[in-house]
Amino acid sequence: MVVNWLRENKFAAGILTVLRLYMGYSWITAGYHKLTGGFDASGFLKGVIANPVKGPDGSVVYGWYVDFLQHFALPNVDIFNTIVPLGEFLVGLGLLLGCLTTAAMFFGLVMNFAFFLAGTVSHIPTDLFIGAIILFSGYNAGRIGLDRWVIPFIRKTAFGNKTVKQNG
Repeated sequence: MVVNWLRENKFAAGILTVLRLYMGYSWITAGYHKLTGGFDASGFLKGVIANPVKGPDGSVVYGWYVDFLQHFALPNVDIFNTIVPLGEFLVGLGLLLGCLTTAAMFFGLVMNFAFFLAGTVSHIPTDLFIGAIILFSGYNAGRIGLDRWVIPFIRKTAFGNKTVKQNG
């Protein structure tokens, strides 16, 4: 019932727009500051590897993630120095414009989970909650945005003349 309301109601679209703009601003400013400020993830990665998330018994909780960071992310830090700020900026841009909103929010959630697994908490739980609402809302989250035109165009192009149900 709540999911249907989020996905179909025009009033919900207004609320989702406010949430989307808030998240978009947060993402785009984080990405912009990293793009223009000489971002280097190596210190953060070394810190996470040296002090991983531990459970109450002192054992490492996400050992597989620490291994990923140590054996893949850190040796390829130059790639991460590019994709993290660019990804944050593009997620923010997509959310602010309401363009490919669900894709932007999906990738935003992937990055939030990556930061969360690294032990960063900050405002991430709130971002995960709001992000999940936006993601579950589908097309309605971008209805007041470019998705109003972009999604029908993609559906028409991808599916041709076949009838595709669109809420709205």
